[in-house]
Amino acid sequence: MSKWAGKYVIGLTGNIGTGKSVVRRMLEHQGAYGIDADALGHRAIAKGAPGYQQVIEMFGRWVVGPDGEINRARLGKVVFADKDALAILESIVHPLVVRAIDWTIQRATQPVIVIEAIKLLEANLHTACDSVWVVIAPPEVQLARLVQKRGMSEAEARQRIMAQPPQEQKVAAANVVIHNAGAFEDTWKQVLGAWQKFVPAAVTAAPAAPARSAARLPQGEIVVTRGRPRDSEAIAALINRVKKTGKPVSKNDIMAEFGEKAFLLARVGEQLVAVAGWQVENLVARTTGIVIDPSVPAGQILPAMVNEMERASRDLQCEASLIFTPPEYTNDAVWQELGYERRTPQTLGVAVWTEAAQETLRPGQAMFFKQLREDRVLRPI
Repeated sequence: MSKWAGKYVIGLTGNIGTGKSVVRRMLEHQGAYGIDADALGHRAIAKGAPGYQQVIEMFGRWVVGPDGEINRARLGKVVFADKDALAILESIVHPLVVRAIDWTIQRATQPVIVIEAIKLLEANLHTACDSVWVVIAPPEVQLARLVQKRGMSEAEARQRIMAQPPQEQKVAAANVVIHNAGAFEDTWKQVLGAWQKFVPAAVTAAPAAPARSAARLPQGEIVVTRGRPRDSEAIAALINRVKKTGKPVSKNDIMAEFGEKAFLLARVGEQLVAVAGWQVENLVARTTGIVIDPSVPAGQILPAMVNEMERASRDLQCEASLIFTPPEYTNDAVWQELGYERRTPQTLGVAVWTEAAQETLRPGQAMFFKQLREDRVLRPI
């Protein structure tokens, strides 16, 4: 049993480029609370965090960029080419991450927790877990993902892959092995099968969160729920009905997106009238891809969806909410009423919030910001 009473804890690991985050999100779709230990590691050495000065003292001020933050790319070139340097960095970061994980799990209300950590075994985090899940992929798939999705050069990607122990070492410690080299649906079936086998029946039998009635239109109540992969066809149909230009979106396209985000759905009666992509990474909620049927008033649909998004985000202990809107939904008065400010990434003031904004904001979009809570993980000690 895990060391956290009343929690079933899944330790999720795998080498770089195997698709651990996709599997974590699949588990989140099943109701698990996801923790990205690697993201917490980044937080641990951010400016003002407890590991910041320790890293500078060990590696020198040359690792600090013009913005005062530690340049992780520069630091990475050192530690991934020198095992001793990597060990020093891990000796600084791992204890802080373990402390942050403990702090987060104790405050989580969900009965199932999934800890995604590339160093799950090396940091002995697996000893605190109920089961260990390992995600694997062929080396050529790892390489392609690092080059295409993370923008690494082939040489840099190969260096990162070779710097890690063979995948077989992780597999030897696994209760579950997920082969993530094919289509989303193939991986999804493996995850569902393992969930049903390993997660206690008392947890899987827990009732789902009820649909939330947010407001009423002449046509009926607006009910906002979280989408599931089985809703992919309906989501694609709405997007194609509203956005009539460009390449049509298929059910498989939406299924693939479930590997990166969740969807919030608004229905009036039986009709799906709005959809928004929503993801929580590093305790920052990001809402994107808002699509609303023009037959219903956006001014009433948006508050209903945003209120549900914020409720779910607070339940996941989020510090901040970022909403990225297309031009047709940038009415400042609506967002001000909901407590949001129009901002740019550079004005957010917190490194992890700024990184999330820069990663997500697209040309032509507006970004609206709201802080959801004051207390933050990994503040200076």
